[in-house]
Amino acid sequence: MQPLFTLVALLRSLLFTIAFYGGSLIIVPLVLVTGRLWPQRLLFIGPKLWAGWFYLCARWIVGIRLVVDGDIPPGPQLFALKHESAYEAIMTLWWFARPAVVMKAELKQIPIWGAASDRQGSIWVDRDGSATMLRAMMKAAQAAVKAGRPVVIFPEGTRVARGTQPPLAAGFAGLYKMLKLPVVPIALDTGKVWPKAFIKYPGTVHMKVGAPIAPGLDRDDIEARVRAAINTLNGPAGDRM
Repeated sequence: MQPLFTLVALLRSLLFTIAFYGGSLIIVPLVLVTGRLWPQRLLFIGPKLWAGWFYLCARWIVGIRLVVDGDIPPGPQLFALKHESAYEAIMTLWWFARPAVVMKAELKQIPIWGAASDRQGSIWVDRDGSATMLRAMMKAAQAAVKAGRPVVIFPEGTRVARGTQPPLAAGFAGLYKMLKLPVVPIALDTGKVWPKAFIKYPGTVHMKVGAPIAPGLDRDDIEARVRAAINTLNGPAGDRM
């Protein structure tokens, strides 16, 4: 049965790629154009529609279901998410209201999409964590909070393999200290169905919204708490139930 299961997953992944990216070729340019025309309060409708299209393609073509445990609190919060796949990177635009998402700076170079994401107010940071980029990140995050937006960060700094629990990147603690906001940790297990490979697999993604962690903790304490909370769903790569 395993070779047949893999073949079906491959075919579904091919169909997903055609459908999602084909739709994106229409939606993303429209998001960029309308983002320059619409007033600020309507700026996030296009990205939310794009994320909704992604969710529909993942759900009905690949067969990925989503189960959410807990509620996402409204308003300015610092959300810290486990990052195992591209799934949650796109779904942040669906889960949160007007999010300011911390992203790798190289993504800004993607034609059209990078410009659309920049227009929406993404927060850019480089992998090396240079002082200049960190200052720019802090300034953009402060502006987002002042506008009443949540700040979303993947505190491990990059996508990690299923079953791993790396230390948190340095920028997270600095952001937490500066913003003085509660941190809402979110655990995800997306890597079991969406590994770092072309083939995606049917199954259920679980999303667990943790209790807010108060501001004002020292670096070691906040990093330990967040790291433990976002890894509560951590498990072996082969578990796709």
